[in-house]
Amino acid sequence: MEIFNEIKPLRAYLNTLRRQQLTIGLVPTMGALHHGHLELIRASRKENDVTVCSIYVNPTQFNNKNDLEKYPRTLDADIAQLSTVGCDAIFAPTNLEMYKKASELRFDFGSLDKILEGEFRPGHFSGVALVVSKLFNIVQPNRAYFGQKDFQQYKVIAKLADELLFDIELSSVPIVREPTGLAMSSRNQRLSEPDKLKALVFYHSLLMAKELLLKGESTAAVKVKVKEKCEALPNVKLEYIELADTENLIPSQNVSSKTILLIAGYVGEVRLIDNLLME
Repeated sequence: MEIFNEIKPLRAYLNTLRRQQLTIGLVPTMGALHHGHLELIRASRKENDVTVCSIYVNPTQFNNKNDLEKYPRTLDADIAQLSTVGCDAIFAPTNLEMYKKASELRFDFGSLDKILEGEFRPGHFSGVALVVSKLFNIVQPNRAYFGQKDFQQYKVIAKLADELLFDIELSSVPIVREPTGLAMSSRNQRLSEPDKLKALVFYHSLLMAKELLLKGESTAAVKVKVKEKCEALPNVKLEYIELADTENLIPSQNVSSKTILLIAGYVGEVRLIDNLLME
């Protein structure tokens, strides 16, 4: 497994592979890897000759300085995990390598980056789009892989690739959960064991909401019940739960196979998201 910290040698390595007509898969991550990330690597290995995993905590997508500072950084452990699943190359750049100077570039995705996560994390998706554009340009993969847990992020990146004509096939890999049902997340590392149990309320709320909606309850009534369920627990705060169209994430009042439930909230200081397809 090759490890690169600089763009130029990574590009030289990848150009050699392209001359051999080998296909390249990219798995962009911010590190603190878990089994969900490893599933992305496995998905890439099935469809490509070579898999590159980027590990970079991108500062431009954090609108909360405290969240950026506390984001888990476990590079040595990440490298060890990636070596067990056949990853071919790691790109772990420094901030200076990715941003020679402070970027003034901003992306606007219309309503897509203003709702849900965008409402509570202004500027987040512009930062995501900026770093993903850089990674797509540096690696020039045939395919790129993202987790379904960050569903809105995936839709933003899909729009980015479409608008900027990136010749890259995108894949969304289903959520990987703990045996308890908790969606795997790097931020889970910041949760104590008691708080991990509390965090389950978000997944349980999704299951409850799906059941109630399928029985014909209104979205407004379901939102009230979810808020009561979540905030009955100490140090748990619901930010939103929404039923939305899977294509554009516009809120929907009607359940169909093309809708998704999305939820976000806090357990203590740790912000978590989850979702559940209604299909």
